[in-house]
Order: sequence, then structure tokens, then C-alpha cells
Amino acid sequence: VPMGVLTCMKYLMFIFNVLVFAGGTCLAALGVWVAVDPAGFQDIVAARAVLSTGAWLLLAVGIALALLGFLGCCGALRRSRPLLLL
Repeated sequence: VPMGVLTCMKYLMFIFNVLVFAGGTCLAALGVWVAVDPAGFQDIVAARAVLSTGAWLLLAVGIALALLGFLGCCGALRRSRPLLLL
């Protein structure tokens, strides 16, 4: 495989993992906002317990995606197979 193709794949994997990291960070921020903001969503969330659980679930999924994206970025830059397989 030519070296240029491997370099292109490395940067494409890095960009994809940055997008996953950014999406996870946005989901985590939205989960924190829904769970904490007393003026915004709190009236809706207090009325239904399912929405409160959904906010915490959104936070957990966001943190997991952000961690996965971060480890993927590190694995792509270092060409670490275990990090990429994780």
C-alpha cells in the first residue's frame, strides 16, 4: 500500500474521531443543560420522570462518545492499533 494512502487514511480517521468527540461533547453539554437549568427545561423535566432519566442518559452517552472520540484521535495520530480497536 503506498505511503500516501496510509497518510490519507490516518487523517481521515482523525477527522472522523474529532467529529465523534465534538458530537459527544455537545450531547454531554445538552444533558447537563437539561438536568441542571432551573429556568429552561426543568419545568418540563420535573413534570415527567422519564425526561429526567433521559437527561442523565444523554449525559452518559455524551461522555462515552467524547471519550471514545478522544481515544480514537490519539490512536489515529499515534497509529496505535489497540486504541483504534477500542
